[in-house]
Amino acid sequence: MTKSASHNIPADTRRLCAMGLLVTMGIVFGDIGTSPLYVMKAITHVNPDYDADYITGAVSCIIWTLTLQTTVKYVLIALRADNKGEGGILALYSLLRRSPKKWLYLIAAIGASTLIADGVITPAVTVTSAIEGLRGIDPDTPVVPLTLVIIAGIFLVQRTGTHAIGRWFGPFMLLWFLMLGTLGCLNIGGYPAILKAFNPWYAIHLLIHYPGWFLILGAVFLCTTGAEALYSDLGHCGRMNITVSWFFVKTMLILNYLGQGAWLIACQGSASSDVNPFFAIMPRSMLLIGILMSTGAAIIASQALISGSFTIFSEAITLNFWPRLRIKYPTTVKGQLYIPVINWLLCAGCMITVLMFRTSANMEAAYGLAITVTMLMTTVLLSFFLQTKGVPAWLIAAFAAAFIAIEGIFFTANMFKFMHGGWFTILIAGAVFTVMFVWYRASLIRARFMDYRDISGALDIISDIRNDREIPKYASNVVYFSHSPYPDKVESKLLYSIINKQPKRADHYWIIRLDYVDEPDTLSYDCRQMIPGALICVHLRIGFRVKPQVSVYLRQIVEDLVAEGGIDLTSRYPSLRRHNIPGDFRFVIIHRIFSQSSTCRGGAAMIMKIREWLRRIGISDEKALGIDTSNVSVENVPLILNTAQPRRITRTAEGRNDPDNGTSEQAAI
Repeated sequence: MTKSASHNIPADTRRLCAMGLLVTMGIVFGDIGTSPLYVMKAITHVNPDYDADYITGAVSCIIWTLTLQTTVKYVLIALRADNKGEGGILALYSLLRRSPKKWLYLIAAIGASTLIADGVITPAVTVTSAIEGLRGIDPDTPVVPLTLVIIAGIFLVQRTGTHAIGRWFGPFMLLWFLMLGTLGCLNIGGYPAILKAFNPWYAIHLLIHYPGWFLILGAVFLCTTGAEALYSDLGHCGRMNITVSWFFVKTMLILNYLGQGAWLIACQGSASSDVNPFFAIMPRSMLLIGILMSTGAAIIASQALISGSFTIFSEAITLNFWPRLRIKYPTTVKGQLYIPVINWLLCAGCMITVLMFRTSANMEAAYGLAITVTMLMTTVLLSFFLQTKGVPAWLIAAFAAAFIAIEGIFFTANMFKFMHGGWFTILIAGAVFTVMFVWYRASLIRARFMDYRDISGALDIISDIRNDREIPKYASNVVYFSHSPYPDKVESKLLYSIINKQPKRADHYWIIRLDYVDEPDTLSYDCRQMIPGALICVHLRIGFRVKPQVSVYLRQIVEDLVAEGGIDLTSRYPSLRRHNIPGDFRFVIIHRIFSQSSTCRGGAAMIMKIREWLRRIGISDEKALGIDTSNVSVENVPLILNTAQPRRITRTAEGRNDPDNGTSEQAAI
């Protein structure tokens, strides 16, 4: 028997249509769409004594970075590497999880951790850049306090969901991009020769002749930091909506960069080094409107990154990269979730960033290093993915060589930011990666030492226990959970719990084998009755973006079986059976705790000890599975990892043949 449930994204957000394009504007392009706030400012900070060739070459670098990195790699190639419509580095890894190259989990963990680190600093730099525009009206504007208030507000609203205001994100971002393009067009006339930036020769010439080329590239790279988020949002909007809307977004971005470049050249020598060219190209009369629009766009960009971080951690939990956390679903909108502990950790990280760096210029010095690592890791995983699709080896080699070279150069350029603040994001990424690595390695170690037994060998004794009236009834229905990878085997401790550890007599035994599959939205089951009407084995398949609610799913499975006449759940107590009252359910969770008596090697022992400590930051197994805690029993059993033969105790010869000694020993026992 097999049943399944699907959760489809509304058609108007995934299929190519006007509504889908509008929604995509609000969800996907917030990060990359706010880059004009700080990119040209960062480029002028590299060389305050710039000339026309410098600015033209820098704008050329931006145009071709957006073309090669964002358009070619992510829009034209990465968006095709989807897992049932879902994107992002962990969704990509899930497609390769069964690969014989087991070390790929390291690539995925590094990429995910650096993406999280980027999510901490991005809201800080975008909101700060927007608020700093107020200094064009009042130089004494308290930027840091205002930024902290806005960031606090962004994180406070996460618990209620953003569905109510989310419908305005698309129209707002459409106006934002139209404003970017219009402002750019109005200023290109100040130096029409800026259009030469479309010629890549000017970018090459700048990088060859300017001695600080690596600093320029570190600033230029900021224009494409949102490309990874673009890939991660594939599941919300669909490939065609992202692809079509990107070409509009890219056009508006390039027009704005050209306008800023033309203004900088036209005002060369008269503009203060503290002036942000983004706000400088605005007419004085619309400066306040521009600042309000910038702040709104920064908030939308921050919201997208926060939601993306929740999704990454949700996927990491299912893929065994992270301890299970409490996840809430504030609305019925598919994919919208809220993880309280992650929300407040991100909030603390953003506020610390603002308080440490204080200005957007200082944050720009720290920004970009972590995300270059994510992009490199995505390139590696994409190369292996293309192999699975039968792409010719020479094309894969060309793809890998080209983008590893491009991203390697950007990484080298951004490494010069390390001492200027880049260490901050690497520190955050390192902490996240450590947790991911330890948790995943510990899961592999636990799986290697898990003992599985064939359930068919225990059917007779389970049937006898069920009919043995001398054993007190434990419950009408006893439910166990198994993570066995084998259809016909379960953990030996599960059978031990039924048979040996307080033998559990019940009318029905349920063994639910949980299988967290690589597909994002799978929710299906099949079941078979090992002992007709008594022992039912359920294989429950859950996708990595599906909320585990085992109590709900089991109720639905039971309803299916009762409707088909496959099982009678009416209580077997005569008094209750006369009134057709169903029997009770009791869940048994077996929790394996690393035993100090293990004899495994030091490295494995250390990982297991750290895992036991990390487990405290997560939630209990029953909460993680969505089980009614009033009917749950947790049995703690030792997990003993033995990689060496344990020492055998020896018996002394003294008193071996003394009958009195033997008698007294037996009496003592």
